[in-house]
Amino acid sequence: MIELKNVCSGYGGRTILQDISVSFPQRSVTVLLGSNGCGKSTLLKTALGLVPASSGAILYDGQEIRHMSLRAIAQKAAYLSQARNIPNITAGRMVLHGRFPYLSYPRHYSRADREIVRQALERTGSLDLGDRQMSELSGGQRQKIYISMALAQQAQTIFMDEPTTYLDVRHQLDTMRIAREVAQAGAAVVLVLHDLSLALRFGDQIAVLDQGRLAQLGTPEEVFASGVLDRVFDVRVCRMETEDGWHYYCQT
Repeated sequence: MIELKNVCSGYGGRTILQDISVSFPQRSVTVLLGSNGCGKSTLLKTALGLVPASSGAILYDGQEIRHMSLRAIAQKAAYLSQARNIPNITAGRMVLHGRFPYLSYPRHYSRADREIVRQALERTGSLDLGDRQMSELSGGQRQKIYISMALAQQAQTIFMDEPTTYLDVRHQLDTMRIAREVAQAGAAVVLVLHDLSLALRFGDQIAVLDQGRLAQLGTPEEVFASGVLDRVFDVRVCRMETEDGWHYYCQT
């Protein structure tokens, strides 16, 4: 499990995250919520060591990240960034990149590596896309390939920065369904989202950031009941009960 204890971090001498303490348990989907610029993406990058913490501790299964190699970190945590270039390779080759933390250079993929990739593509329903060029795929299809790459990395924790952005409703739901299934299979999944409805519907744990501080941490029910979302987003968050459970929506 990855834990942040009293962590502060930022860029260029400017502190963005202040005294953040949060853990990301296995078999759980944690969603980071907050207004633009509140530090959600910075939190992901800090947890991965991409942005150094100025104080506090980041622990991977009890070991401080500053004592770990980049390769060791990559074997425990996968990261799907918000902005990604579209390489001129096939989708299958893209997913093979998930095996990099386990290979020396020059890289030679074993039969086991290729089987792991096949299983990852199968889990995201993308097995038929393996031979197609990344540039030929739709945004939703590419997102499934990137998630497949993260699955092929076989990390205990998967961080995704705004994975539903620019996707249509069907692919948004597909992405959240995959995140839920991956968590149920044993991983910790951490998502930055802007859609409050998706976050409260699919998240097990909600972390609300406000101006770089952790304003609330709890279950969707606890966060909704606290009223913190109304204050942070300056909207009224409402809900209605359906056959599938609570569905959330916003009013101004």
